[in-house]
Amino acid sequence: MDKGLLENPKNVRFDALLNLCRSVFGEPRVRGSHHIFKTPWPGEPFVNLQRDGKMAKPYQVMDVKRAIEKMEAKHGKQS
Repeated sequence: MDKGLLENPKNVRFDALLNLCRSVFGEPRVRGSHHIFKTPWPGEPFVNLQRDGKMAKPYQVMDVKRAIEKMEAKHGKQS
């Protein structure tokens, strides 16, 4: 998994972020333009990506980064 793409949230292609999320969280539920990934903890139990052209929205990149960091903290760092 290439988490390096999360280091510059303003320069991430949507398809690259979608593929990263698939490798971490599994297949999403798709509702229109939204790709919703379930996460393994209670509370805010999902990551929601919405296609908007070729690039990912920076706030969504940051949401993915936080979710991956939370998962690594709870389950041990994965590479």
